[in-house]
Amino acid sequence: MTRIVPMRIAVDGHRRTFSLVEGRGPAGSGGRALVLVFHGSRQTGAIHRRFTGGMFDALAESGAAAVAYLDGYRGNWNDAREENAFPARTERVDDVAFTRRVITDLAASHDIDLRRVYAVGYSNGGQMVLRLIHEVPEWFAGAAIIAATMPVPESFLAPASVPATAPMPVLLIHGTKDPIVPYDGGGFPVWVRRIFRVDGRSMSAPGTARHLARRNGITAEPVVTEFRAGGRGRGRTWTEQTDHLEEGRPPVRLLTVHDGGHTVPGPHRAPFILGRTAQNFSTASLLAEFLRIDRTDDEGPNPAARTT
Repeated sequence: MTRIVPMRIAVDGHRRTFSLVEGRGPAGSGGRALVLVFHGSRQTGAIHRRFTGGMFDALAESGAAAVAYLDGYRGNWNDAREENAFPARTERVDDVAFTRRVITDLAASHDIDLRRVYAVGYSNGGQMVLRLIHEVPEWFAGAAIIAATMPVPESFLAPASVPATAPMPVLLIHGTKDPIVPYDGGGFPVWVRRIFRVDGRSMSAPGTARHLARRNGITAEPVVTEFRAGGRGRGRTWTEQTDHLEEGRPPVRLLTVHDGGHTVPGPHRAPFILGRTAQNFSTASLLAEFLRIDRTDDEGPNPAARTT
């Protein structure tokens, strides 16, 4: 069983909100992991929770982790894309400071292990995670990015140094028939630019994985396998797994959902307009396994523990 606690904080002159999901079990001896969930454009944390069928809640059930669904500013995150024109960007809302406050406040009040903080983002939330892991990678033990790709250098405002100052494992999930964020990169469709007030050009999903692998110091060629195919056929998706691996380096994994849309794989099907949802695996379960969210080994302090 879990409980949901609405929370409010003031950051940079704005009232900001998020919802914390906690299990009723005890935290481990070193404290709980913290999973931060960043929603897509025109959503809130609560809407995204319904959109995904609440599957991320399962990460909190045992008490080993807490899950925080953060709310963007007027439906969006101030990610690092130069050309965005929604209020979070034009008003220069400090979502990095908001994220920092959520982490440090929960560490003080809810027994969070600052060595085990993870960021998960979908669409605009995935872009926010890309900003965070480039700008403040030392705050995180790992990340997952769904239906979002890396902006090209001239469109990206955050530092993109290679190698990363704090490499981490990253899981990417993207559908080949995403109607909003093209799998092959490039520009956004005209209707997406008008409705969501976004612009600029992006790398492809495989190019994003290669970029993040290079940041982790991985130079080996990736390994491609079929992942829990679930059967191919008309009206079905199937998934291909690309692993960037090198001994002593945090891995980067791209799951390509063939015929998948702008969706989060799992038990809850997204609206038809967004394309097909892969339902033969759960994103929450997969990221828990890949990022080792329930690990308890001592890997040294996370510098976020020193923030004030």
